Amino acid sequence: MMKNNFGAENWRDYIPIPVFDEHPEYNELYEKTWEIAFKHIKFIEGMPQNPCMDEAFCNTQFWIWDTCFMALYCKYAQNVFPGVESLQNFYEVLYGDKRLPTIIPDENEPMWTGAKAGEPYEIKVHIADNPPLFSWAEYQNALIKGDKEYLKDLLYNRKFLQKHYEWFENLKNSYTPDGVLTPTRLIAVENGYKWEGGCSGMDNTPRGRIGNSTDVQRPNNPDLLWVDAICQQALSAKIIAEMFLILGDSRNYEIWKEKLSQKAKTINDLYWDEKDSFYYDIDCKTSNFYKVKTIASFWALTSFAAPKDRAEEVAKQLLNDDTFGGKVPFVSLSRSDGDFSENGKYWRGSVWLPTAYATLVGLKNYGFQSIAHETSKKLLHHMYKTYTDFTPHTIWECYSPNEYKPATNSENKGLVRPDFCGWSALGPISIYIEYVLGFHTVDAFKNVIEWAKPDVKGKIGIKNLRFGEVITEIVADDNECRVVTNKSYTLKVNGKVHDISEGESMFII
Repeated sequence: MMKNNFGAENWRDYIPIPVFDEHPEYNELYEKTWEIAFKHIKFIEGMPQNPCMDEAFCNTQFWIWDTCFMALYCKYAQNVFPGVESLQNFYEVLYGDKRLPTIIPDENEPMWTGAKAGEPYEIKVHIADNPPLFSWAEYQNALIKGDKEYLKDLLYNRKFLQKHYEWFENLKNSYTPDGVLTPTRLIAVENGYKWEGGCSGMDNTPRGRIGNSTDVQRPNNPDLLWVDAICQQALSAKIIAEMFLILGDSRNYEIWKEKLSQKAKTINDLYWDEKDSFYYDIDCKTSNFYKVKTIASFWALTSFAAPKDRAEEVAKQLLNDDTFGGKVPFVSLSRSDGDFSENGKYWRGSVWLPTAYATLVGLKNYGFQSIAHETSKKLLHHMYKTYTDFTPHTIWECYSPNEYKPATNSENKGLVRPDFCGWSALGPISIYIEYVLGFHTVDAFKNVIEWAKPDVKGKIGIKNLRFGEVITEIVADDNECRVVTNKSYTLKVNGKVHDISEGESMFII
């Protein structure tokens, strides 16, 4: 089993090494991304989890959904990058009896935090009702690590995941939890959840507006039921069920599977517009659609809530130049929307790596591997060209929907944050490995790797991939595949099963 060696200077020894003759230059971006992420491993005296991942935003606040997404690339070197471990800093505040430590902020701390340079300030969880993705982050890391004892402790002793799910289900009034900066805005009602832009993570999204466009930064319609909120809760139920299944607990598996089924029924009965073949936010009183097409609707695929035929209709939008496709796919707001900004303007058209990654997972869930490969290549190329062509040469918080440059901020006056690794590391790491190269599933519990190998020229594969007790190298050159491993496992290449034995082996794909 993997042993933690957080912040080890020899971290390069632990990361996978992509092989991609078609675009070997992407490996430069890949390594640069890990380098920046390594600089965001932070030790803060008094934190429940030390060290932890810093989301590259500010020193006095920690964000739930940022950290969950960081865990989704840290999983590939989780014994040196404390991604999923960093979730303890939220669990212990929300469901334990701990508070985050006090620090002395410097003059760079944003004024809106209430912190003053040189004066003691207690670090806060910024938003408690951020997207509920703890279960997803835990599960994806568990698949790589393969530690059933950890899952048993998480589900039967600590029960943080179940507690967070039920907390969301029972939020009826706004309040400020201890150790949290901002009051909750999510309200659970019949058929879904009221919310607002900042808490949802899509800060200045025009969702909920009346009319074709809005000058208001955050419409935050109080009657709006947010499609991503109910889908993310469905995803949590799905994942908790899968964890119990890994442990052979059929009773709890069925309980949580039923919660997923109930959410999926509501999503498909109320949030699906047959005319537009798309999932929309709805009005809590009338169930009428708010027809603002955003990337949030793709959570219906991430959560497995959509039937296959509906998922296929939604997926097609990623190839549509008028909606979510174009030069770079996964734009946060449909290109045909009246509020779409050519510069991005934060959530008015920018390409965000967390929602892009979640959408790609949704494509994988339904077997749309060709769309996933095509769109992920365009996205990674966009990040690479921005890295090489735009100064400073780094990873950005979000990206322009059209040009090789970072997006503008919500005021459309300045650029978004640089060195954002941070969740943007998902692009050059997880999206590269899982959808450009095609290694979309690594499961230490089943001892299997699933590879949707794309049809490319030259060598393609991965080296130093670690899961469970396995360290392996898989490289194909045309239709000839070479595998080296320290332990046996099963490799599925485009659906065909290959039993891989310890040592070196060759086979024809």
